[in-house]
Amino acid sequence: MQILKTIREMRSACSLAKHGDQRLGLVPTMGALHEGHLSLIRATKAQCDVVAASIFVNPTQFGPSEDFAKYPRSFERDRQMLEREAIDLLFAPAVEEMYPQGMTTWVTVEGLSDKLCGKSRPGHFRGVTTVVTKLFQIVQPDAAFFGQKDAAQLAIMRGMTRDLNLPVEIVACPIVREPDGLAMSSRNAYLDPQERRAAPVLYQSLLEIQDVFKQGERRAQKLIDAGKQTIAEEHSVRIDYLEIVDPETLDRIEEVSETALVAVAAFVGSTRLIDNLQLSSD
Repeated sequence: MQILKTIREMRSACSLAKHGDQRLGLVPTMGALHEGHLSLIRATKAQCDVVAASIFVNPTQFGPSEDFAKYPRSFERDRQMLEREAIDLLFAPAVEEMYPQGMTTWVTVEGLSDKLCGKSRPGHFRGVTTVVTKLFQIVQPDAAFFGQKDAAQLAIMRGMTRDLNLPVEIVACPIVREPDGLAMSSRNAYLDPQERRAAPVLYQSLLEIQDVFKQGERRAQKLIDAGKQTIAEEHSVRIDYLEIVDPETLDRIEEVSETALVAVAAFVGSTRLIDNLQLSSD
């Protein structure tokens, strides 16, 4: 595994790796890796000849009162995990490398970036789309692999690559869960033991919505009410949003007629977690 710290080095290494029509896959991460990240690596290995990953805690996707300073950083542990997975290239730039002084250009996907997490975290997705665009320009991947856990990010990545004619396939990979259903997340490390016991209620609320849906309920508000009632049983959990939306446009829907995305974000103590599942009338 090669570790590259500069854009020049990474661009050169990716160009050499793709020699001979090799298919290159990219897994962008902020480090603090867990089994969910490793599932993305394994999916990339199954579909691509060359596997690249990035570790970069991107400051522009954090708001002023968010957890950038305390976001978990464990580069040596992450490096060892990626070496065991036998990836080819690891890009680990400094902030100054990715955001040189005087940078004034940003990438924004209008209409999508202010929904779900974008509504709760203004400017968040502008930071995500800008850094991912930069990574795509540096790495020139044929495919990029993202987890389904951040469904809004997936929709935005697809919209961005379509609108900018970027020749990158966006591949969605299933959510990886703990045995009790909690979606794996680097932020789970923030939870104290009591909060950790409460956190699976997010997934339980989604399962409750799914059960009510299977019983024939199609009105979005009734489904949402069922999910909120489940979360209300955990007093340490505060809902940020619980919505049923179109999975591509992220627009709220009133009645589930085809496929719909149920997305939830909630604070467990002071830690904000997200989860989702899809409903289908088929």
